[in-house]
Amino acid sequence: MTPTETPAALIVQGIDVETRALKMLATFTGARSIAGLGNGAFRLVDAKPHEHVAGFCANEKLDWAWVPAARGLDTLKLAAFDMDSTLITIECIDELADFAGCKDKVSEITAAAMRGELDYPSSLRRRVKLMAGIEAASLESVFLERLRYSPGAESLLRRLRSLGVRTLLVSGGFTYFTDRVREHLQIDFTRSNTLVIEDGRLTGEIEGDIVDADAKAAELASHARDLAIGASGVLAVGDGANDLKMMALAGTSVAWRAKPAVQASATHALNHAGLDGVLNLFNPKDA
Repeated sequence: MTPTETPAALIVQGIDVETRALKMLATFTGARSIAGLGNGAFRLVDAKPHEHVAGFCANEKLDWAWVPAARGLDTLKLAAFDMDSTLITIECIDELADFAGCKDKVSEITAAAMRGELDYPSSLRRRVKLMAGIEAASLESVFLERLRYSPGAESLLRRLRSLGVRTLLVSGGFTYFTDRVREHLQIDFTRSNTLVIEDGRLTGEIEGDIVDADAKAAELASHARDLAIGASGVLAVGDGANDLKMMALAGTSVAWRAKPAVQASATHALNHAGLDGVLNLFNPKDA
């Protein structure tokens, strides 16, 4: 998260950005002025790198990023997203496990898998097997009662649609949820896992191959080839270790309230701003 060799602007954003903090950052970086971008985001004009920026922003609960001048919204052609704990606030499998009385055990496995401590395909099969026998109606209960969109997700997707950006949802979760999230957010394409249901109950099995880190990356790469674009035209957003290979293919990768390993590998991290703060990591089309 340092400036590239091309000229870059320092973007600072958060839920409640104090004028005092902005002035301190301007002093550190020698910024000529501070320009508001709206929705709690600011551009420090002509800012220069300074060793105190990262620590100061962490203490002030601010997201910060060096945005290259060449990275414009007009160059963005493809945006890929994880679903659970990214576009939505929950891990659907953990909430579904609550209906099977094994949420604590499943959540523990989920957390370890997202940190990259467990093999994702085998960990997913283990978790799904624990839910064998629960009613399929539990899927609808999770969707209606517990699924919520992340702050800024809806406005981000609306903006991307208006720009003609192709959108892709690639999830290690389940088609029951991705199909509904796709419809609500008007996402162009999805890929995820299908739960096997017989006689109105989950069998504890998954149909076909698991959508894991390799499958996510392959899906993104396929769409990039279809559009004949390079990495500079691709955005990828995720939170877990199984998003890393997909994010590595994107010129701009954003770790959304993510695990430490993901934040360390991504181009940028957003821990405080809404998901629509992703838009501030690109220069406007008319800039």
